[in-house]
Amino acid sequence: MPVTLRRGRLRTHAILLAIAAGFISIAGIAQQPPSQKPAPPMEIHRGTVATGPLKLTFDDKSIELTAAELSALPHTTIKLFNEHAKADQSYSGVLLALLLSRLGVPEKPRGKDFRLYLVAEGSDGYQVVYSIGEVTPDVHDGITIVADSMNDKPLGDNGQFQLVATGEKRPARWVRNLVSIRVLTAQ
Repeated sequence: MPVTLRRGRLRTHAILLAIAAGFISIAGIAQQPPSQKPAPPMEIHRGTVATGPLKLTFDDKSIELTAAELSALPHTTIKLFNEHAKADQSYSGVLLALLLSRLGVPEKPRGKDFRLYLVAEGSDGYQVVYSIGEVTPDVHDGITIVADSMNDKPLGDNGQFQLVATGEKRPARWVRNLVSIRVLTAQ
């Protein structure tokens, strides 16, 4: 019996020593300076302001629109709250569906048409994807425009064209300095 008590005490002491060593090691780690620098604050990459035409493609069809050609088309104005700018803004531009219809993209998609999607790209290489249903007023309540003015003024640092959509909680899929929109088919 005395041997069993001794083993029990040794086991208890070993466990207490292990716990104490763990606390000491955690305290030592907490006091060490971090080995990596903290991440820098997020910056919005603006890239260069695009001054060329906007290129739209679908299958083997392609059109290029200059700022003057886009301004001559029927415009729609949308008013929304820009979560990034923390301000109400008014954008004016051409419905994206109208521009896509010039390429033969269905205005009222049905069946296999819903495999269509578009990739919009800015001059800085920033790309976003929309399904055809998201940009078609016949299917979606949101409005997607290629804007050429904000608050009745040119877009300025945002380039000649900006893709803007209503119905989104934040403007993550808006594209400044818009240079191209490609309509593709999912396989």
